[in-house]
Amino acid sequence: MSGLYIPIGTPDGSRTEHAENLLAPNPSLMTLDGTNTWVVGGAEEVVVVDPGPDDERHLLRVRDRLGERRVSEILLTHGHSDHSGGARRFAELVGAPVRALDPRHRLGGEGLAEGDVVTAGGVEIHVYGTPGHSYDSLCFWLPADRAMLTGDTVLGRGTTVIAEDGGLADYLRSLDRLRATAESLEARALLPGHGPVLPDPVAALDGYLAHRRERLDQIRAAMARGARTPRAIVEIVYAEVDRSLWPAAEMSVRAQLDYLERL
Repeated sequence: MSGLYIPIGTPDGSRTEHAENLLAPNPSLMTLDGTNTWVVGGAEEVVVVDPGPDDERHLLRVRDRLGERRVSEILLTHGHSDHSGGARRFAELVGAPVRALDPRHRLGGEGLAEGDVVTAGGVEIHVYGTPGHSYDSLCFWLPADRAMLTGDTVLGRGTTVIAEDGGLADYLRSLDRLRATAESLEARALLPGHGPVLPDPVAALDGYLAHRRERLDQIRAAMARGARTPRAIVEIVYAEVDRSLWPAAEMSVRAQLDYLERL
């Protein structure tokens, strides 16, 4: 059945008809269960999306999982090291080029940008530019499965940090676009870069947009109480969050303050 999603207990091994996740062993508060490496394509040819960190065990596991299937290309949703760190080594293992929006992360291949269509084993992968989490963030639509690979733009659990190379205005536009796309194309699953598959894309994206609006309201309220620095705002708005995540929260607060200043 086209678009089949097989739910399991952990992200590792989750799949649609033409995409399978192999979980990298780099769990943390920031990466959740670890980085999701997606193998997408047909019976003879595939692309590998986000090889993950430079972890030899993981890269060899992905290679071995391929069997006789050929890797035509390696695609990156963005250049953060938990997604791209192993790309060069994996390219050596399978003899495939690395394609990314950021030229610094390309290897032996063309760039990757909005509107591109990559085909592997007869399976089309449509590229969507979705800046915000980072300036170079991309999402990949699989029409055959009605599924969107979202990288760090949408996670399977929790919410996304706006990194220093990202921006909230871009991120909100990307979420709006993904939400409209998910509805118009009748998407059946979001395949994230971390965490489990999301089987109700529209609901997930509505939740993300609502969360961002709520956070902006909370920051406005914290400022009304006298908080003036990102750290002071974090101490109020993120008081219940594990303190090890406060540096990341502070990064997001800076992005939100910049957004509010531009309104």
